[in-house]
Amino acid sequence: MRKSFARWIIAALALLLVSPACHSADRSASDNSKERPAAVAGSFYPGDPAQLSSFVDHALANAVVPAANNPVVAIISPHAGYPFSGVVAAHSYALLKGKQFKRVIIIGPSHYEGFGYSSVYDGDAYHTPLGRVAVDREFARTLANSDRSIRIATSGHSVGERAEHSIEVQLPFLQRTLGDFTIVPIVMGDQSYDASRALGIALAKLLKHDSSTLLVASSDLSHFHAYHEASRMDHNLLTAIEQDDYLSVSQNTERRVWEACGAGPIVAVMIAVERLGAASPQLLKYANSGDVTTDKSRVVGYGAVAFLRGGENVTAPTFTLTEAERAELLRIARLSVESAVRDRKPYRPPSPSSLGLLQERGAFVTLTRHGELRGCIGYTSPLLPLYMAASDVAAYAALRDPRFPPVRPDELSDLEYEISVLSPFHHVIDPKLVKVGQHGLLIRRGEQQGILLPQVPVEQKWDRATFLQEVSLKAGLENDAWRDELADLFTFTALVFSDHAEKH
Repeated sequence: MRKSFARWIIAALALLLVSPACHSADRSASDNSKERPAAVAGSFYPGDPAQLSSFVDHALANAVVPAANNPVVAIISPHAGYPFSGVVAAHSYALLKGKQFKRVIIIGPSHYEGFGYSSVYDGDAYHTPLGRVAVDREFARTLANSDRSIRIATSGHSVGERAEHSIEVQLPFLQRTLGDFTIVPIVMGDQSYDASRALGIALAKLLKHDSSTLLVASSDLSHFHAYHEASRMDHNLLTAIEQDDYLSVSQNTERRVWEACGAGPIVAVMIAVERLGAASPQLLKYANSGDVTTDKSRVVGYGAVAFLRGGENVTAPTFTLTEAERAELLRIARLSVESAVRDRKPYRPPSPSSLGLLQERGAFVTLTRHGELRGCIGYTSPLLPLYMAASDVAAYAALRDPRFPPVRPDELSDLEYEISVLSPFHHVIDPKLVKVGQHGLLIRRGEQQGILLPQVPVEQKWDRATFLQEVSLKAGLENDAWRDELADLFTFTALVFSDHAEKH
């Protein structure tokens, strides 16, 4: 089986070298229509229709996917050259065999053109060697009218030497798995959280009572890292997707902690499917280019994910640490503060053998002195392995909390340490579900963001209404900002432990 697969890959690579780009696909529209020819046929995938069909059908036939008892609402699929990512993409599309969709909305990133909006193609059709796929112009216009960050435009859809491929490479798989369908091709020039949010919410509103539309997020994952580093980075991103934590997906890709060239499309689709009642994101396949070639020094990652309607709500596995791991994390925090305050240099803890401390998690360190807060800073997203995150934020809490002067050396012996290890973030649809004593809150509106840990409302004896007001104020917003439709509210839980008992 492995030899057969290898021969197929070699043949596929050869096809891309010898197959000419095919721009003679069937044209059934009028001469006045604006239609995009197949621009990357012969480079990203075979340009000959028979060879292309054979390639796609072979990949689909060899994709093993779970039975989808619930309707498929959306998929994530890679968009690299077929010999590299086609096997992974096939796992997304194999799930569609036998399904009927009248419309497919494909959202991809702009690799070559710079523009600050989501560009919905202003033409009538896209072409591949397998034929013409009509654009749903009416839906496209309605979508573009729903938010000023979405426009009907040519940007991101042009052809030529630097033709965008993120939409086009998805089409042959759709043509071989679905019957008659239209498309809405969208290329995101702005992949910020706000742009992704605007697109996702606009799509959710338009598709609220529509079960005949499929959403496709077109994205590769990490780019040009060594094999094992790429796998680690990609699996952290895919885990966040499986846990429905699109806030961390957006924040960590913006910070380049994780990588996905189509992070904006992924987040937009996640926001849309959440509001459409879909749940149970399922990772169908992961691989990278090092699994295809012999070069594992600079690989590109690919993931296939499906979102199903009406599945069970996502619950992240319970995270815990042993007593020894908690003690070690507190020791690291203490050594970091002492090094930063007394020696004015960062503490670099050695890598632990404990798997718990190697997990990448958001974390806060809270410092108190004689029962009074002395500093509290943290990483909201899982930026680093836990032992490194604790070391970083402990020093920041001691020296950089703007509410307090830096900790002095003579205060070190009086400090008490509390560490809060954060769970993934989940968007709040109904604020009545916020539970004081269980949930922490994070609010975001535009560039303003505020967070309060789960223990804060308990310590302050707040009820839910006060908790919602206080997190709004923490973000520098008005106290009822949590009601604003432009604001997003997220809950999380935290594993909280301290050295308080040891010192008393």
